[in-house]
Amino acid sequence: MTPEIVVDAGARLGEGPVWDVRAQRLYWVDILGKSVHVHDPSGLADEVFDVGTHVGSLAVREQGGLVLAVADGFRAFDFGSTSEIAVVTHPGPPARFNDGKCDPSGSFWAGTMPYDQEPGAGIVYRLDPDHSVRPVLPGVTVSNGLDFTPDGRTLYYIDTPTGRIDAFDVDAGVLSGRRTVVEVSAGSPDGLTLDADGCLWVALWGGSAVHRYTPDGRLDRVVDFPVSRPTCPVFGGADLGTLYVTSASVGVDEPHAGALFALEVGVKGLPANRFGG
Repeated sequence: MTPEIVVDAGARLGEGPVWDVRAQRLYWVDILGKSVHVHDPSGLADEVFDVGTHVGSLAVREQGGLVLAVADGFRAFDFGSTSEIAVVTHPGPPARFNDGKCDPSGSFWAGTMPYDQEPGAGIVYRLDPDHSVRPVLPGVTVSNGLDFTPDGRTLYYIDTPTGRIDAFDVDAGVLSGRRTVVEVSAGSPDGLTLDADGCLWVALWGGSAVHRYTPDGRLDRVVDFPVSRPTCPVFGGADLGTLYVTSASVGVDEPHAGALFALEVGVKGLPANRFGG
């Protein structure tokens, strides 16, 4: 299991990869580069779109295009043009949106982080298909990786400074029953994704690795990376059997930092949920 460079993009803060099963393309963001990247594994040239603001994460829209979690809220994106969906006024210190993902009902969940990382000043929000925005989890610091089980009843979630992967029960968009599933000891937990076996794949910022954990929190597999800051994994490809991993170059001087990587890991992923609005 050796990661291969797919695009040596040199992204400052590559993040949030999402595989579109209909278009057979991979979308991801460079948060600090204020851009959306599009990778087509059929051999077409990769595309980069300037968004003009920090863009933390994205999801595919059911009606076409993407939804972006940007610095000050949510925007629709049509591969070149953007339009406002909802503005979010951050309470407390200046902040931006970070990682996000859709649940099976079509709502887009994304969390914020203050630029100065003031403890507890971030909030996870839920953007519903009717474009209403609701805070669902206050008191976080660096809201990061999240993913839902296929039935939508469990959310796995990372607030990076805690060093944990937690799980929540989800009922009608309301969170309860927070519990710790994994205590990460090597590097800082960043982005995560679930595979078809229900296991969690987690990128370790500063840990030069992606770990796979079973649902009961047991470390099952370690994939080493040639860069110290892998950021987020996702499954893609025609059979959802390719693990794509973004990375960051900010703060390091390493060959291929900020590249998009891919490898075959012998398991398959799950199709991404789409935003219903």
